[in-house]
Amino acid sequence: MAKEGDIAVVHYTGRIADGEETGEVFDTTDVDVAMETGIYHGHRDYKPLEFRVGERKVVAGLDDAVREMAVGDERTVTVEPERAFGERDEEKVVQFPRADLEDRSDVTAEPGELVRSETGETGWITEVGDETVTVDFNHELAGLPVEFDVKVLNRYDDG
Repeated sequence: MAKEGDIAVVHYTGRIADGEETGEVFDTTDVDVAMETGIYHGHRDYKPLEFRVGERKVVAGLDDAVREMAVGDERTVTVEPERAFGERDEEKVVQFPRADLEDRSDVTAEPGELVRSETGETGWITEVGDETVTVDFNHELAGLPVEFDVKVLNRYDDG
């Protein structure tokens, strides 16, 4: 069992657990799964994830699951939104004057385009009107339960 402060080494595959996209893979450490499901990115290094348990570098539900697993254990865990990517917050969906965004050299005001706020938050444009642009700053998986297939490959105390 991993305890707070231990380094856990895991392979995982994350899927959407509910709704229209149930079963859709959104992340994995397995290159074969990434290629099979069409989420492969050539710039990414597909290898086991190493993280310090309790340090909040992974979603809380994955951290919780790893604490209950021994090296060699495999399981699928379902994680509710509040322990995954958070609940959807409509206050994070904001309208901006279209001219303000188009005045920036890095924005063309197209749906799906990523933009960064002055405070460093990243969102994507969801709607473009004649006068306004709507930007959603929620995590793309906010409000969705997810599941992780997890295998603990190693656990060690580096202290």
